[in-house]
Amino acid sequence: MPQGVRVRVSPPAQIHFHLMIIQDFTAIEVTNKIDEISFSWESPSNIALVKYWGKNPDQTPKNSSISFTLSNCTTKTSILFKRIDKTSENIGFDLIFDGKKNTSFRPKIVKFFSIIQEYCPYLKDYHLLISSSNSFPHSSGIASSASSMSALSLCIMSLEKKLTLIDDDYFFKKASFISRIGSGSASRSVYGGVNFWGKHKELNNSSDLYSVKLSKNISPKFNNYRDVILIIDDKEKEVSSSVGHGLMNDNPFSKVRFNAANNNITKLLQILASGNLNDFCELVEGEALMLHSLMMNSNPSYILMKPETLEVIERIQDFRENSKIPVCFTLDAGANVHVLFPENFSKEVMTFIEKELAPLCKGGKFIKDSIGEGPKQF
Repeated sequence: MPQGVRVRVSPPAQIHFHLMIIQDFTAIEVTNKIDEISFSWESPSNIALVKYWGKNPDQTPKNSSISFTLSNCTTKTSILFKRIDKTSENIGFDLIFDGKKNTSFRPKIVKFFSIIQEYCPYLKDYHLLISSSNSFPHSSGIASSASSMSALSLCIMSLEKKLTLIDDDYFFKKASFISRIGSGSASRSVYGGVNFWGKHKELNNSSDLYSVKLSKNISPKFNNYRDVILIIDDKEKEVSSSVGHGLMNDNPFSKVRFNAANNNITKLLQILASGNLNDFCELVEGEALMLHSLMMNSNPSYILMKPETLEVIERIQDFRENSKIPVCFTLDAGANVHVLFPENFSKEVMTFIEKELAPLCKGGKFIKDSIGEGPKQF
């Protein structure tokens, strides 16, 4: 295959409804011996509509979440696997980011490998040279853990598929499973479209261990839905998401939040099926504001929104009221704003963004994105 050619390796058309348990992901018998091989994947970020905020010690969520997989905000990762003479006690690796050796990300990868070696013990027979880069500026304020950890996990699973006898359904479920160990939201980046993570009564095949793709009962109104990411702040977050999740353990509103989130899951599934965009806007914005209210009610409390974030929110709501166009906002755990709208309103909304919202962005920067088809293998 020519170098640089991208091949979409899609999940099977019919995802199995077999609910997998943690023991299903433990060591698979190695049937092939490979001395040296490399794999490359490009994996996207995602934006949660119903937020995941609060987790258990085993990196499972306190509540279910639903997200749109994005298209343009991606991480490309390549891993060269070289077999070593003697099985190592730990997984050995070198990390290159944007063409340079990187040490700042190393502790997170060390921790990730220390956990997944129980499920991928064959990795201790190899040295890994990991090369990674983002399609978006590292300082853009866009969280890259979902795209980077899912890309890394897909490369690992590509090796496992060569070494063992696993099918595509198992491949993607386990890729989501080990992505979750690196970053909870990364579990939702393994599939394109609309993704669901967390056990919930509305979906029999839902799991806390991995995400599932929602391919049925999605209105065509959500096809090619747009997401324009307004860069309000391009600095690293003052409080990391991991710390924020931990603060939910003592948050006085945590139980109320988890119940509200699971109720919103039920409502959002109905909205996605019906295509009621007014209800979609109301629910998605409410989720974003609830996320940030939880931060302000943590101990210690903190605020990640900036004055420009609030001004953008007010302008979006005014524009929707005056134009009757179903455009809405959502927020990650940061100051930047995701502007969501149907593709058929792109002209009107982009004019509004460029005129009214871009001046509030850092250096006028924003990123155009949309619902994507999921990871691609190179």
